Amino acid sequence: MGCINEITGHTKLTGLLGSPVAHSKSPLMHNESFRQLDLDYVYLCFDVPENDLKTAFEGLKKLNVSGFNCTMPDKTLICQFLDELSPAASMIGAVNTVVNENGKFIGHNTDGIGYMQSVKDAGFDIIGDTMTLLGAGGAASSIFVQAAIDGVKNINVFSIKDKFWDNAERMVEMVNKNTNCTAKLFELGSDAVLADAIADSQILTNATSVGMAPNTDNCIINDKSMLREDLIVSDVIYNPMETKLLTMAKEQGCQTFNGLYMLLYQGAEAFKIWTGKEMPVEHIKKLYF
Repeated sequence: MGCINEITGHTKLTGLLGSPVAHSKSPLMHNESFRQLDLDYVYLCFDVPENDLKTAFEGLKKLNVSGFNCTMPDKTLICQFLDELSPAASMIGAVNTVVNENGKFIGHNTDGIGYMQSVKDAGFDIIGDTMTLLGAGGAASSIFVQAAIDGVKNINVFSIKDKFWDNAERMVEMVNKNTNCTAKLFELGSDAVLADAIADSQILTNATSVGMAPNTDNCIINDKSMLREDLIVSDVIYNPMETKLLTMAKEQGCQTFNGLYMLLYQGAEAFKIWTGKEMPVEHIKKLYF
């Protein structure tokens, strides 16, 4: 495993904005990819909570960075500051990848593409089936829209009535109108309603931050009897590698996977947006995943 290329006066800056970000694998995979392809780029992490995002973004613009990723909690707020959104990012209402195109900062969303590829990598085919999706924030919205576009037949979205609720209502309406997917939105809180939805689903996906380090004792599912043996359970979290939800699911005999490959494949799409090159995915997977 090599180091990143030597920094020069021409090195292009990319990075990750969010909070927390110290755990991220993104610098490892992007910097190694730059090295492998002999590209004069570097990728760094910046801990930027929402209340500092506007200031940080203005600074990055002045520095003429090549682009950056956004993670929680910055994915939705960043949309306000950008010059343009891709069609997918506009539909989702969240951005995880920004590219500087001659001074114009354009937002994209590659999370959904990354998630759907990670489902395939885990050995599953959910096209034509039913999904129960927990959450309505940036990552959940991206998964929701991409799954509907790709052909998941029914999606049950569960969320608390927080700042993302109105956007979730809008997206459910849009998906029902513009795709062949039937989507329904439920308020998270009733175990009976959630249990009924899971009983009719092939896959349960946690796209919230519940259970992420350092709060690893938290779990969005209260009753593990909801998780039957033939259910696929996935979690977008990868720190810890096995959340309490995934541990509970394994105890019930479920097949599970975490958010590592979603991270890999959303990153590969971002890499292509910034550089025009394909990330050496198999090499990166062997090193870090």
